[in-house]
Amino acid sequence: MEKEVLKVENLNAGYGELHILFDVNAKVYDGHITTVVGPNGSGKSTFLKTIFGLSTIYSGKITYYGEEITKTPPHEKTRLGIAYLPQTDNVFVNLSVEENLKIAGYTLEKEEVEERIGLALEVFPELKKHMKRKAGHLSGGERQFLAIATALVRKAKLLMLDEPTAQLSPKFAETIFSKIIELRERFGLTILLVEQNVKRALEISDRAYMLISGRVIFEGAAKDLLTHEKFEKYCMGVGVEAEA
Repeated sequence: MEKEVLKVENLNAGYGELHILFDVNAKVYDGHITTVVGPNGSGKSTFLKTIFGLSTIYSGKITYYGEEITKTPPHEKTRLGIAYLPQTDNVFVNLSVEENLKIAGYTLEKEEVEERIGLALEVFPELKKHMKRKAGHLSGGERQFLAIATALVRKAKLLMLDEPTAQLSPKFAETIFSKIIELRERFGLTILLVEQNVKRALEISDRAYMLISGRVIFEGAAKDLLTHEKFEKYCMGVGVEAEA
């Protein structure tokens, strides 16, 4: 039987009085890649922010490995193994790559930090030549590598990625998708993904949800959403790849 990592029940949320998510129900299973799709403004990013504690929850319940975390603050969720990487501002741009990685392991013993950084650099060897370089001087793709690498150092169990390939060239975007697959297969990470390249994201995913105007209108196998009658109408305008 598949193990539930995250369960969202009857979630209503937004920002202040701006109601964005309506009665959302969702489940994320251990070791799965789950993608949330939908047109711009459908509430996808708000869904991730709400799970992490960065919006106003009006009602509903969020559980993580069976424990309720609805009102748990973001820093505590980080300690529980939840990593949320927004599309931008996901690294410390004034610190070096090395400093970003070391800060990510602040709760670990020194020896373990070095071990985790070593693992992260195995997955992202592209960062090795930039260790002393400030993160703000990295390319967009390299910053995404660093952001995901910090989650590896932190020993994240649930990795939530918000538009990780936005503004990247097709080549860098495909590399990001390959890294996501590697994280799942090599480390058993559970991944919750919001992605503009809808078709490619669904191709690498196990399960999918479609949000329209803050409501779930599809849940099920990712491959079934690719052939869903409303898929092209609602989603295919979203996946335009950026120029290099």
